[in-house]
Amino acid sequence: MCNSPSERDAAGVGSASIHLSELLRAPVETRSGEVVGRVEDIIVRLRGADTYPLVTGIVVGVGGRRVFVGSGSVQRYGPARITLRTNEVDLRRFERREGEVLLQRDVLGHRLIDVAAGELLRAYDVELEHRADGWVLAHLDTRRPPRFFGLLKTSGGHPARDWKAFEPLIGDVGSLAVRLVSGRVRMLKPAQIADMLEVADTVEGGEILGQVRSDPELEADVFEELDPDKASRLLDDMSDPDVAALLGRMRADDAADAIVDLRQSRRRAVLDLMPAPQRTKVITLMGFNPDSAGGLMNVDIVSCRAEATAGEALAIIGGARGLQPEALLKMHVLNERGQLAGVVSVITLLQADVADSVAALMDCDPVLVSADADLTDVALLMADYNLYTIPVVDDQDRVLGVVTVDDVLEAIIPEDWRRREPAPHPMREISGVAATDDSAWTSGGGGDQP
Repeated sequence: MCNSPSERDAAGVGSASIHLSELLRAPVETRSGEVVGRVEDIIVRLRGADTYPLVTGIVVGVGGRRVFVGSGSVQRYGPARITLRTNEVDLRRFERREGEVLLQRDVLGHRLIDVAAGELLRAYDVELEHRADGWVLAHLDTRRPPRFFGLLKTSGGHPARDWKAFEPLIGDVGSLAVRLVSGRVRMLKPAQIADMLEVADTVEGGEILGQVRSDPELEADVFEELDPDKASRLLDDMSDPDVAALLGRMRADDAADAIVDLRQSRRRAVLDLMPAPQRTKVITLMGFNPDSAGGLMNVDIVSCRAEATAGEALAIIGGARGLQPEALLKMHVLNERGQLAGVVSVITLLQADVADSVAALMDCDPVLVSADADLTDVALLMADYNLYTIPVVDDQDRVLGVVTVDDVLEAIIPEDWRRREPAPHPMREISGVAATDDSAWTSGGGGDQP
């Protein structure tokens, strides 16, 4: 970057940084000073998550036509005018090339993913900087401009955040391949992605899902976290084979809830396409009231015989990699008739000698519930006995499944609590870029609301 105003002017830079709002509608002058048109957009080319997008040219409105002027033809960028190196302009109409992004059309006023916070924020301005390789898109202003008498005020300060802290959601297919390369959306927690999908519009949601679907296991985890109504709407847009494949990767209890929310005309077709073991579990769960222990339970559990040792029990838990981690907190000890004889916590097993008998370590009188126990009873038992899981048994004490505390919390938390304003996110590093939550400079509620 040039070090002084005189050096910058000599290099044709004008200023070290400039905002998009200062360039839009600015006159474009030839070298001789003739105004040939006005700036309608700035063009950048994406170069991956670790590199700032490079300004490749401008779109100029000339006599009702939109024409392209490449960066090599621009002598000087300035808030009052853009000066060209020549006295002529090629009047061929502008056509977008692959990988190009128009800042006014694609970014300004649109939402992007704040990767550190895992949320969608709207871009209200864009800051360009002149660097060694040319002008680049360096920062975004995500603060909503103040309003005066109902009008947006665009002048004043421009609090900026580094472009690398964001993942763009740009609908143009020509830049899709470049945007999919970074994969930073897939680094977010499933619950964060689900939260974004629930507030995203159709185009934004399609962009997010497009990245998530490259990781089938992550896609299943995200759908498990989605609000049922949102999940149902997304499943409506998918084919029966795709829905069946997705539900086949989900936890059986969440898959059963999703099947129930499908249109009745689709349920049988989707069930028939699901893998047989998952289909059996789902059909079993669909037979219970959703607000009962049977409707809440996870049918996948770990179990062993009383004669097993602590080391053998831990080996069984260690091998159950496909099960929900919360369901592995207790080992279920079965007698020779397959009935529940007791439970032993994984902590107890870890602290015991590997040769110790499970029968000597287990709780022989565990808290358990029947499949028709209602949600309130299950929640009270968990609170009273400080439990993370409760086994669900039939009338012969055979284990049907296990209710975990996260499923109970999800069922009892009121819907309006889920939609409350989230707490500020702390600063943390994302790909070497310090990212701070919006509230650091939007006091007074200036941040974007979906």
